[in-house]
Amino acid sequence: MLNRRAVVAGLAAMGIAGPSWAEAPPEFRIIAPAGPGGGWDTAARSIQQVLTATGLAKSIQVQNVTGAGGTIGLAQFITGAKGDPGQLMVNGITMVGAILTNKAPVTLDQVTPLVRLTGDPLVIVVPENSPLKTVKDLAAAIKDNPARFIWAGGSAGGADHILAALVAKAAGSDPAKLNYVAFSGGGEALAAMLGGRVTAGVSGYGEFESQIKAGKLRALALSSGKRLEGVDVPTLKELGYPVEVTNWRAVMAAPGISAEQKRDLTAVFDRMAKSREWGEVLKARGWDDYYLAGEPFAAFLKEEQVRVAEVLRSIGLVK
Repeated sequence: MLNRRAVVAGLAAMGIAGPSWAEAPPEFRIIAPAGPGGGWDTAARSIQQVLTATGLAKSIQVQNVTGAGGTIGLAQFITGAKGDPGQLMVNGITMVGAILTNKAPVTLDQVTPLVRLTGDPLVIVVPENSPLKTVKDLAAAIKDNPARFIWAGGSAGGADHILAALVAKAAGSDPAKLNYVAFSGGGEALAAMLGGRVTAGVSGYGEFESQIKAGKLRALALSSGKRLEGVDVPTLKELGYPVEVTNWRAVMAAPGISAEQKRDLTAVFDRMAKSREWGEVLKARGWDDYYLAGEPFAAFLKEEQVRVAEVLRSIGLVK
């Protein structure tokens, strides 16, 4: 249940009008549409931690709903949360792709976009004994024989897959010939790389950071628009490849809530995003502050859906 008095007091201190619903929702429930320990689950539990620590909520439940790139959780959210401002869902770019690749009967047009919170830069890595020393070497290898160049990454149609396709295209190769192997976790992808079963891998930088620092993996480039602080790895754009992909995570509100309820919920996340506690979470997790709220986020989401669909069509995952 939200502590209405604490919410109002906290928001007033920031000069933000507090929630105007007559009664606070009986509970804040956040659906993490994936298993425990993954990015969406971690984001949901970080939100839970900060909202309670700052007094913006008294208690929050996190519910994991696994399957189909988050689309099973999305379907449950759409059918079970309609009109309830106390129910939220965490999602991200992977769900945009999963809706298309799974031909899901539900879409993000059926929920209420609330805020984009974080962005993870992806990194392209190769085993330390790989003959590929630079992105230029990698691009040449992809162009020469795309079928023999094997990528390792996360779920089909997700951020890793999208980056691999865009890099192949920038290298002058046909993205439809992309040889991409989807793994359920970074550990499996890492084992495949170290075992010589794949050519290169893609994941969030944090996923491979320890292996990069240990010298077992060579980081060739980041997918972000700028370098990571304290990390000596160039960006693809910096190297002359016009590719940028951010593994963003966001919060969706329930379908059918009022404009007033949406405004009130956005105000809560505005407060959270400006808090010292959230800043500490970003630093600890290595997440970029990618905050965007309201209509600007809704516009971004529409643009991202178009971009992801174009990439997935180019590699034959969707028609």
